[in-house]
Amino acid sequence: MTMRHVRWLTMTAVFAITLAACSQGADDSVEDPGGPLPGTEGGSTPDPLVDPEDIVSGGPPPDGIPPIDDPKFLAPGDATFLTEREPVLAVEIGEEAKAYPLQIMTWHEIVNDEIGGVPVSVTYCPLCNTGIAFERPTIDDELLDFGTSGKLYNANLVMYDRQTDTYWAQATGQAILGDLVGEQLTFVPARILSFGDWRAEHPDGLVLSRDTGHDRPYGENPYEGLDTSERPFLFAGELDERLPATSRVLGIARAGDVVAFPYGAVTADAVGGWATVMEEVAGEPVTIFWKAGTSSALDSQEIAEGRDVGAIAAYRPEVDGQPLTFEASGNGIVDRQTGSVWSILGRAVSGPLEGEQLVPELAIDSFWFDWAAFHPETRIYARG
Repeated sequence: MTMRHVRWLTMTAVFAITLAACSQGADDSVEDPGGPLPGTEGGSTPDPLVDPEDIVSGGPPPDGIPPIDDPKFLAPGDATFLTEREPVLAVEIGEEAKAYPLQIMTWHEIVNDEIGGVPVSVTYCPLCNTGIAFERPTIDDELLDFGTSGKLYNANLVMYDRQTDTYWAQATGQAILGDLVGEQLTFVPARILSFGDWRAEHPDGLVLSRDTGHDRPYGENPYEGLDTSERPFLFAGELDERLPATSRVLGIARAGDVVAFPYGAVTADAVGGWATVMEEVAGEPVTIFWKAGTSSALDSQEIAEGRDVGAIAAYRPEVDGQPLTFEASGNGIVDRQTGSVWSILGRAVSGPLEGEQLVPELAIDSFWFDWAAFHPETRIYARG
C-alpha cells in the first residue's frame, strides 16, 4: 500500500470521527428531514441555478455541523488558547475588528454575527480552505441567518438560510436552489492571517471565544493532510490540471476578468519572509502582499503545529488618489514613492504614510481545485 493510500484512508477515518463528533450532545441532535432539495419540486419556485444532482451530501444533516448563533468574544490578551502562528479569519467593518480562529471555525463553519453594526455571516469551508464573510440581507422584513445544509457543491460548503430554506454556495455567495434563487450576498473583505500579526494591529479587537455552547476538540484538525492531498476530499468534478489540486491561490474576479494568484508565483522573489506582486485585473492595478508566519489549519493533527504557509491579501495600490508601487524588504512591504513600510493588513506602520490604510480587494483565499471549479475561465498569474 502506498503512502498516498495510507493518508487517504487515515483522512477518511478521521472524517468519519468528525461526523460522529458533529452529532454529539443533546444540543446538537438534528435529524436529516430527507426529501427533495429546495427548488426541485416545481410549482412557483424558480429553476435552480445548478444541476441538483451536483449537490451532494457531505455526511452530516442540516446544522449537524452547528453554526454559532450567539458568538462570545474575548480581548486578544485573554485568548491564551491561541499561539502566535495560528490562523484566524480577520474581518473589520468601520472601527470594529474581529478575529475568528480557524481552530473554532473548522468545527462550526458559520458564525452569524454583527460587526460595526452590520449583520454578517462569517464562514469557513475547510474542504476548500475558503474563509468568506457576507452581509446578512433582509428579505421581506426578515433578517436572514445561515446554517450548514449538510450538502456540498464542488466540495464547497452549501449554506441555507433559515427563513426560506434557500441553498447558497459559499464560494460565490449566490442562492442556487430555492425561493431566493439568483440573489447575491454582498461580500465583506476577510483575510486569513496569523493571530500574532492580527493582534499586533488590533490590540483592542475581539477574538471569538471557545465558549460556543458545543463540546468540540478545538485546536485539533479533523482533516489532517488535506491540503497536500492529490485528490480533493468529496470532490467529484474534473480537476483543472494547470496547477496541483490543493495548491493555495488567491482569487480575484472583477468585471469579467478572473485571476488566480498562486502562492508559489507570489513568493518566488520573497525577501526576509515578505513578497509582493503587482498586476492588473480588468484594467485596474492590484497589489498582492504575502508574509510568512501563518500555520496551515489543514496540515498536522494539531493546528498550532501546522507548517508555515504564510498569509496573503490583495489591495488597491493607492492612497488618497496617489498611485503606489511596492517591493519586498526584510522589514516588510515598502512603497517606492515614500519609503513607508506596510503590514500584511495593508496598513502603513512607519514612514510618511504611517497610519494610512490601503483599501482591500475582494479576494478569496482558496485551494486551486475549488477556485477553478467555480471559475473555469480563470487565468493564472505568472511572473513576467
